[in-house]
Amino acid sequence: MSLDARVPIGPLSEKWTKCKNELKLVSPTNKRKYDIIVIGSGLAGASAAASLGELGYNVKVFCFQDSPRRAHSIAAQGGINAAKNYQNDGDSVGRLFYDTVKGGDFRAREANVYRLAEVSANIIDQCVAQGVPFAREYGGTLANRTFGGVLVSRTFYARGQTGQQLLLGAYSSLMRQVERGKVKLYSRHEMLDLVLVDGVARGVIARDLTNGNFEKHAAHAVLLCTGGYSNVFYLSTNAKGCNATAIWRAYKRGAYFGNPCFTQIHPTSIPQHGDYQSKLTLMSESLRNDGRVWVPKQKGDKRRPEAIPEGERDYYLERKYPTYGNMVPRDVASRNAKAVCDEGRGVSETGQAVYLDFADAIKRDGREVIRQKYGNLFHMYEKITGENPYHTPMKIYPAPHYTMGGLWVDYHLESTIPGLFVLGEANFSDHGANRLGASALMQGLADGYFIAPYTVGHHLAGRKLPKVSTDGPEFEEALRAAKGRVDRLLKINGKRSVDSFHRELGRIMWDKCGMSRSEAGLKEAIAKIRALREEFWNNVKIPGGNAELNQSLEQAGRVADFIELGELMCRDALNRRESCGGHFREESQTEENEAKRDDENYLYVSAWQHQGDDKEPTLHKEPLAFESIHLTQRSYK
Repeated sequence: MSLDARVPIGPLSEKWTKCKNELKLVSPTNKRKYDIIVIGSGLAGASAAASLGELGYNVKVFCFQDSPRRAHSIAAQGGINAAKNYQNDGDSVGRLFYDTVKGGDFRAREANVYRLAEVSANIIDQCVAQGVPFAREYGGTLANRTFGGVLVSRTFYARGQTGQQLLLGAYSSLMRQVERGKVKLYSRHEMLDLVLVDGVARGVIARDLTNGNFEKHAAHAVLLCTGGYSNVFYLSTNAKGCNATAIWRAYKRGAYFGNPCFTQIHPTSIPQHGDYQSKLTLMSESLRNDGRVWVPKQKGDKRRPEAIPEGERDYYLERKYPTYGNMVPRDVASRNAKAVCDEGRGVSETGQAVYLDFADAIKRDGREVIRQKYGNLFHMYEKITGENPYHTPMKIYPAPHYTMGGLWVDYHLESTIPGLFVLGEANFSDHGANRLGASALMQGLADGYFIAPYTVGHHLAGRKLPKVSTDGPEFEEALRAAKGRVDRLLKINGKRSVDSFHRELGRIMWDKCGMSRSEAGLKEAIAKIRALREEFWNNVKIPGGNAELNQSLEQAGRVADFIELGELMCRDALNRRESCGGHFREESQTEENEAKRDDENYLYVSAWQHQGDDKEPTLHKEPLAFESIHLTQRSYK
């Protein structure tokens, strides 16, 4: 199957307008005849469901949480980007577009990124109308701050709670449609399979997590808005429930998986403090606006930070990247933190941390100003670590955070399965090999509010989609497959806990496919993951049964998928023999230890097609063409 990205011809700035003008429409009276399923209720899912419900479609929304308000979108702290140029500092749609493409190390589709920048300003207006309490300047205008990889202030924020406030806005819109009867909400439900009829996505199999009942749901289109897969690393900044099951089921039904090895290691996380920790906690990148990153100049210096004189400190980001300083992109900041720790200059008992110091900012602006900007983040840090960052520098270290890879989609956000749309972090489309900070919220809301409502309608208007019965053979086959998988898990009755397998997988992925990758390490990882998968299906122990709330069973299904996804990630990383963004191959680096791209051989999106559980997947390539941007070696010096 050839990959058709369906990018409109013509100037970059006119592509989205041209696309919208050419899309087929569903009349208002016909919209009520169509049913749409949305999996996931975070920013992408809630905004899409609310928008589609407002248009008149009949929408079903599924989430595994007890409420959409618990979606992991609430954890986004620092802000959301938009090219409004409120600071009059030279920002524009074109500059946001360029920063995003450059930040992603020229591995994103140009047209998608420009559209994202183009609609970004509309998102802010939408959210302000919903009552989102963005920070404001003294005169009442919306405030902005900067984020890594840019030289302007374009990030709108609500202290360190931006994701939560944006989600509450989308949630209120969603629940308005629930009250109107246009959206039906299924909480505590997990999608276990995708149903195709005549090759088109027409429904899902879901399991009620409270009682174990399997349900069949039919629709005219399915939207996956289920977030990323960083929990493949076990320890990550993601909530423990975040998983890849929905997109992995779709992959095994024929949806191509794009750039699975492109994962982001966030530089500003609270360091791991024990072997039995279950997750890591993010400290917003916005803190790097005022916090200075440093380590001692001498190896093994274990003095308290306040006892280390200024002349014996290495502000290494400011030293190496004088233009951007502490605001370099995340992949650059993370690699440099690892490098100084590998040199033996890391701090804390483990030596796996660097300082983020606010002393200069407090002296310059006053404690109250810093409290207004970051007060809740400082409070959270102190609650977790027992240290007061107003007096003692924070300790931070990189941690798995975001996944730029995801299901391959075209310009319409439609996967290689017709009728299956993928929004937000679940798709691969907008960030290339590295995501700039504050762009995740932007993409999720852009996809949900301003893109999918157009393109989903085009799909519905352009195909004859008769009603399908959930009693049809396709639904019965998918139901049998989902039940069979659960029954197989419960019958194993081995000796190892699900968590022990997940922890072992995470260690393999972090060591061999984490902050740096090598050919030998990736081959070793693939062999270990295959052996782990074999043992999992022969020795995992799941207490309890299906006909009850059984979180061990839920976790087992998700870990089984993570094991398979981990192997695909390593295979993709092995294939891409270059360094770009967060994908750092040790064999491909510049003399200054920066990522060294190979545009001649790897200027493409890797799209993997499933061929069977015991067969190697097929690699398809979508060539990337840059018409408006000149390819250069990234530099933030």
